[in-house]
Amino acid sequence: MASNSKTHTGGFKRIATLLAGTAMIAVTLSGCVSAPGVNSAGNYKTPIGRAPVTSNATAYSDALVCLGEYARARRLASPRLAVGRISDYTGKVSLEGGREITQGASLMAMTALAKAGARQVERFDTSVGELELKYSNNKLITDDQVANPTKPADYRKIMAGQVAGSDFFIVGGITELNYNIRSGGFDALAGETASTGIKGMAYNRTYVMNVALDLRLVDTRTLEVVDVISYQKQVVGREVKAGVFDIWNGNIFDLSGGAGALEPMQLAVRAMIERSTLEFMANLYGAAGPQVCLDPQNDFLYSDSLGATGGLTPAYDNLETNNAGTRADPYRWENIADKPVRKHSGKH
Repeated sequence: MASNSKTHTGGFKRIATLLAGTAMIAVTLSGCVSAPGVNSAGNYKTPIGRAPVTSNATAYSDALVCLGEYARARRLASPRLAVGRISDYTGKVSLEGGREITQGASLMAMTALAKAGARQVERFDTSVGELELKYSNNKLITDDQVANPTKPADYRKIMAGQVAGSDFFIVGGITELNYNIRSGGFDALAGETASTGIKGMAYNRTYVMNVALDLRLVDTRTLEVVDVISYQKQVVGREVKAGVFDIWNGNIFDLSGGAGALEPMQLAVRAMIERSTLEFMANLYGAAGPQVCLDPQNDFLYSDSLGATGGLTPAYDNLETNNAGTRADPYRWENIADKPVRKHSGKH
């Protein structure tokens, strides 16, 4: 009985020692994961990543800008266009629960039309306009500055025909998303037969998928479908991996590395929409085709109000320094806070 008690006592001591050591490790680790101090900017940490904002262009953006300048140089009037719903009809959902395909295809189409110099009217989100029209109808909105709330300025008048109508509108959807329509690659494993011998592996895989789009151009007055376009684009992905395993001097070494890349799927959707918009607008402008942008006598790509980022209507005569070309400069507004600010003393 005494020996058993001593055995139990020794076991309890070992357990107590183990628990005490575990507690000390936990306390030490808790100090490592405690909240860091706040820096001078008021944050715990400065986020990584300093890449500037760049224009989101595709292979067809320059052609859209060129087509818009082609129409402007020849005084070709653009009809008024509107964009309706360009929905995702694939029904594909990711494992995390979100949609595989962008839900912003309509917004991409509006940007593409702007690059082509098209006149647009808003029909996709009219909530603000409808609310202001309702307030105006109730005589609650003024266009004059209200100096005295007790004596409000004159209210905004609702004029018949003040809202511009559209001549054509674009609708459609993303209709296909096909995974792994073709794949290929190899796996290799080689090494010594001895259990402690060096061994290595290599892995290479390439796979292709595609996404498709169907759009139509509709006459607003007659609802006649005047143009239909269907495009698909293939998306490629690659993965490479290699590794080495060895036992040397009683130590285990397992080294591996790899790289993978997948062509952006949503950028493929944007490229299809820009290509479709090109064909729509070339037809509406009466352009002969791509050759209108290949004439060396007419370089249309250096535009003041049209660029890879979209289009703008200048509010002031400052296009020499504030234009579509400068908008595409990724470092235009970068590090403004780092530059010295000239302080005015008030003396002239």
